[in-house]
Amino acid sequence: MENLPIIAIVVPCYNEEQALPLSVPVLLGVLDRMAAEKLASPESYILLCNDGSRDRTWAVIEQLHSADRRVRGLSLAHNRGHQYVLLAGLMQAHTRCDAAISIDADLQDDPEAIISMVKEFRRGREIVYGVRSSRASDTRFKRTTAHAFYSFQRKMGLDTVYDHADYRLMSDRALGYLSGYGEQNLFLRGIVPQLGLDTCVVKYERNPRVAGESKYPLSKMLAFSIDGITSFSARPMRWIFLTGVALLVIALLVSVYVFVSYFCSDHISAGWASIMLSIWILGSLILIAIGIVGEYIGKIFIEVKHRPRYAIRDLLWD
Repeated sequence: MENLPIIAIVVPCYNEEQALPLSVPVLLGVLDRMAAEKLASPESYILLCNDGSRDRTWAVIEQLHSADRRVRGLSLAHNRGHQYVLLAGLMQAHTRCDAAISIDADLQDDPEAIISMVKEFRRGREIVYGVRSSRASDTRFKRTTAHAFYSFQRKMGLDTVYDHADYRLMSDRALGYLSGYGEQNLFLRGIVPQLGLDTCVVKYERNPRVAGESKYPLSKMLAFSIDGITSFSARPMRWIFLTGVALLVIALLVSVYVFVSYFCSDHISAGWASIMLSIWILGSLILIAIGIVGEYIGKIFIEVKHRPRYAIRDLLWD
C-alpha cells in the first residue's frame, strides 16, 4: 500500500446523539476518498470520545461501531470538559496512527479540509492548523468577542494561532511530545504551538452545525480564556505590580497636594467626594488583584495534587 499513513480522526462528543448519525457518515466518506486517492491507509479510523454525556451519545457510538469497525469509541467515567476528552482521544490514538486529526462532532469545521491537511502531512508537516478563512457567517457580537478573545491572549503573552480552535492535524511524533505535558490546567491551543515542529495552516469556511446546539456559550468562552491565560502567562501578576507602582506615584502626588493645602490654605474643605472615590476605586482594584492572585493559587493547588486528568470507563477498539 505504498506505506500509506494511518489517519485517526478524533471527535470529542458531549450530548451529540443527534449530530453523530449525520456527521460520522460524512467523515467515513472522507476516509473512503483518501483511501481511493491513496492519500491514507484503508486502516484509518474515527475515534469518537464521549465526555460523560447525559443523553444517548454512547449508545449511538456503540451502534455506529457495530455498523462499521472503522468507528471506534472511548468514554470517560464522568464529564471532564472538551480539552480533557480531546486529550484522552489523542493519547489513545498515539502510537496507533501516523497522524491524528481533531474535529468537533457538529462539523462546523469543514471536513473537506482534512484532505488538505493530510496532503500537507505527506509533504512533511507535523502539525497542520485548521484556520477559518473569515467570520462573515458569525453575528457581529460573536465576531467581536472572538477577535477580542484572541487579541487579549496575544497581549497576555500566549502563542496562539489566530482564528484557530482545536481543528488540527498532529503527527504521531507531535502526539509523543504532547504526552510529555502533564499539567492539569489544559489549554491545548497554547500547548501545541510550543512543540516547535514544522507547521502550516489550512484555511476553510465555517459551516452551520449539522444538529444540536453550541456547547460553548459566552460564559464558557470567558472561563476558557481565563484558564488559558493563567496556565501560560504570569503577565497579569506583573500588571498588578505595575498598577501598584502607578498608584504609589499618584499617592505621593496627592500627599504633596495635601501638605501644600494644609500649610497654605486658610480653609480646607471636608473632601468627602475625593475620599469616597478613593475608597471605591482602591477597594475595587484590591479585590481584582486578590481575584487574579487567587486564580494562580487555585491553579497551583490543582497542579500539586497530581491527580489523574481523566479516567476511561469504556473502550471500543476491536
